[in-house]
Amino acid sequence: MAELKFDYDIIVVGAGHAGCEAASAAAISGSKTLLITQDMNTIAQMSCNPAIGGIAKGQIVREIDALGGQMGIVADKSAIQFRMLNQSKGPAMWSPRCQSDRKKYITEWISVLNSISNLYIWQDTVSSLIIKSNRICGVKTGLGVEFNAKAVILTAGTFLNGNMHFGEVQIRGGRISESSSLNITEQLVNLGFRAGRMKTGTPARVDKRSIDFSKLTEQQGENTNRKFSFLPSVHRVLQQQSCWITYTNSLTHSILKDHLTESPLYNGQIQSIGPRYCPSIETKIVTFADKEAHQIFLEPEGENSNEYYINGFSSSMPWQVQWEALRTIKGLENVVLYRPGYAIEYDYFDPTQLHHSLETKLISGLFFAGQINGTTGYEEAAGQGLIAGINAHRKINSLEKFTLSRDESYIGVLIDDLVTKGVDEPYRMFTSRAEYRILLRQDNADRRLTEKGYQIGLANEDRYKVYNNKLTKIETIINLLHTLTISPDTANPILQSKQSSTITKTAHIHDLLTRPEINIVDLLSLTPQINNLISDETSAIQEEIIEEVEIEVKYAGYINREKQAADKLHRLEQVKLKSDIDYNTIQSLSTEARQKLSAIKPASIAEASRIPGVSPNDISVLLVLMGR
Repeated sequence: MAELKFDYDIIVVGAGHAGCEAASAAAISGSKTLLITQDMNTIAQMSCNPAIGGIAKGQIVREIDALGGQMGIVADKSAIQFRMLNQSKGPAMWSPRCQSDRKKYITEWISVLNSISNLYIWQDTVSSLIIKSNRICGVKTGLGVEFNAKAVILTAGTFLNGNMHFGEVQIRGGRISESSSLNITEQLVNLGFRAGRMKTGTPARVDKRSIDFSKLTEQQGENTNRKFSFLPSVHRVLQQQSCWITYTNSLTHSILKDHLTESPLYNGQIQSIGPRYCPSIETKIVTFADKEAHQIFLEPEGENSNEYYINGFSSSMPWQVQWEALRTIKGLENVVLYRPGYAIEYDYFDPTQLHHSLETKLISGLFFAGQINGTTGYEEAAGQGLIAGINAHRKINSLEKFTLSRDESYIGVLIDDLVTKGVDEPYRMFTSRAEYRILLRQDNADRRLTEKGYQIGLANEDRYKVYNNKLTKIETIINLLHTLTISPDTANPILQSKQSSTITKTAHIHDLLTRPEINIVDLLSLTPQINNLISDETSAIQEEIIEEVEIEVKYAGYINREKQAADKLHRLEQVKLKSDIDYNTIQSLSTEARQKLSAIKPASIAEASRIPGVSPNDISVLLVLMGR
């Protein structure tokens, strides 16, 4: 039989959230792309909680959507509850989050992938990478098939040598009922890559019919038109569901404490590092020993599913201990398990071995995205996948790499943190990680990124037209607010009702809106020009326009101040550092700086300044050496 050849431009290994975004971005950009997954029925599987977004994560989803990615669209179409978190704080902290129908999230993603003409799927396990002269050439699978490619994106999630812990019971696997991916880590380590082990976990799933909801506190979603996608054609269509709140108690804690020696986290069975910001229930009772109760959220897994996720009760305890402890919680006295929680250990690679494009420094054409880089979370993975997919396409077409700066996006903060600082625990995004978070709000992600997405060919013409139309109306309204005036007779009744000081002469509406107690909705009835301007938009787009106008007006001073600070950073970004500098010969640098700079080889002074261990004095030394 003649030898068969399978040639692709780009191969994506793994069809989780990173892999799906990477494959779709590469294919939409124009590359013939192959997505390889162990199981086509678990594409974009929500391995842990059935939700998208949250603190800072929601901003990432909106950024993915603004660039032309898919996660926001899929999340909206499969959403069964939507909430904007942190609304009691300033708009820089507002974070969208939705509860998702787990199965419909998968089917929506499969529909997206099937709609892309030059994207293909192969169900198999990748057993090794084909590398020649430090360049990726393809992959070989468990079935013995060789696929050739100019670039490969590795998005292995928790599958690289994955090992699950159910008390003393250990099962090799990437997640429950799915086998581990073997040999890849060993191959890459032999090539000089630095690898490590991390740990994550997930709670038990329980039967809705065994929950006594009368003892729980209901948490409903918002009755608004909010969503993730900026596209007016995308809507939330599923029946909305409630989440429910309950608490652990002293009896729960007593049972868990009595069995701590059976916990893999405390008996030495698990050696790797877990996510500090999402601890297991056994870690909570040890770390916060003085707390009498911990909040538990019961989250529905789907519109018509009986399966519930117990958010806040992640555990690797034996299943019997989990079951006994859960039955001490109000509302769960008769709970029935579908499956217990478990911990999983897996391999990751030090992300300082990557360029900002997410291409590896050691192997040309090989990209890493997602948990393989030491991150945790669907959104962080998807953001990396999108950037890796874009850059793999640009790499093989000899185009300039596409990167995002820290003042442009949370995705830029995420990747810069990984590449310049590395990780010592699973990395999770928070608003506090961004220096310019008033610039990186969820409402203005399209203003920050859609032009860029359009220029690189990912955001299509329809999206670009929607963006330009919205931008024009926002700018027109802000200009109107500066010119429209209001008399004391008209304004004062509104001001008095809001306990705001009255005016004695005609004032510009813009000036009144800068007052913290006055909202733009209070003034819309007085501005028919604005109402007429947005009357042809959907209610969701109207809400977005009005919200963004109000934020831009009220926080103009803070926004301008951060823009000035960001401009200073950009000047340092322009001071480039050559990759062949021998830092070990620069004795005026501190020893730690010489070591860190030699290992990471930053591309600019700004990047060097963000490396832990590189002091301001070290930066001054570099600037002097460069004649600055």
